[in-house]
Amino acid sequence: MSQPLIPEPSLTQLFSDLHAHRVATMDPAQLQLNIDQRRELVETADRGAFVQVGERLTDVVLADVEGGTLDLDALRARGPVALVFFRFAGCPACNIALPYYQRHLWPGLRDLGVHLVAVSPQPPDRLVEIKRRHDLGFAVASDKDNALGRRLGIVFTANAATQAASLAKGSHLGEVTGTGTWDLPMPTVLLLDRDGIVRHVDVTPDWLARTEPGPILQAARALAFQEAARRAAE
Repeated sequence: MSQPLIPEPSLTQLFSDLHAHRVATMDPAQLQLNIDQRRELVETADRGAFVQVGERLTDVVLADVEGGTLDLDALRARGPVALVFFRFAGCPACNIALPYYQRHLWPGLRDLGVHLVAVSPQPPDRLVEIKRRHDLGFAVASDKDNALGRRLGIVFTANAATQAASLAKGSHLGEVTGTGTWDLPMPTVLLLDRDGIVRHVDVTPDWLARTEPGPILQAARALAFQEAARRAAE
């Protein structure tokens, strides 16, 4: 007799487990820097500057990690687009979130005709690692110089304490990522309709708090229903 399948934990639970592991294994001073930076981002984020539902996003071309460019306007012509912004290929939290989306988000979006694109400022030659590591079926693209992230108001700079501690250890975030800067996007999910109108957005300043698949799929289903109704009325 086969054993019943045990549901996979939520993203929230997986990140809680990651934090618990860090509490048990990380140097306390380094852990506190991480906690303080995340808390600071939550407390000081300018939410009014974040991209809002109803805004229009067009003329966006990203670099596909598999070569060539990814023109979001051309992609939208074939169906709605979901963008997932993440930090960089070596980010532990991103290596939990993206494969989780592969299992629990991408199949549902694909069935609804929604294209999924994961976006990071890291250069393609380094960013491709995360796509290959997890054999991601959806597109992964590079946002050079955080150009799109800045348009959306979701870019932050590592605080002074974090920079000083990293440099003291001989590490510079810009060298790790290949961007040359201390700037990264806040984890963000964006759903665009065929006209480039933002229909759903969720920005999480704390990078250990990511959007669960459920709300994204719910928004995508609502959009698919609206698209079908519009086509029927034409």
